[in-house]
Amino acid sequence: MGYLLLGVAIAAEVGATTALKYTQGFSRLLPTLLTVLGYAVSFVLLAQALKSMSVGTAYAIWSGVGTAAIATIGTVFLGEGMTMTKAAGIAIIIVGVVVLNLGGAH
Repeated sequence: MGYLLLGVAIAAEVGATTALKYTQGFSRLLPTLLTVLGYAVSFVLLAQALKSMSVGTAYAIWSGVGTAAIATIGTVFLGEGMTMTKAAGIAIIIVGVVVLNLGGAH
């Protein structure tokens, strides 16, 4: 159940961060509300996931997957460029999360 909650928390965080792009400095109401709501949902679900997961593992997955997802969304949907350096950074994040999980963090 912890991983399911974490997955939904990641989705909410990615949605909130994507909406943040459209707030124009929090001057647009709907994207601002989506951002605040998304982050609130994300943190509540992350806190619930921590009841059955270690904080190091959960946070590494939450931040790593969220970062990789946002970088991908930026590239595919928002016209941001993808360089080899950026792709390598995303790969390193993913490898780091995998290694942390393989290391038996509880």
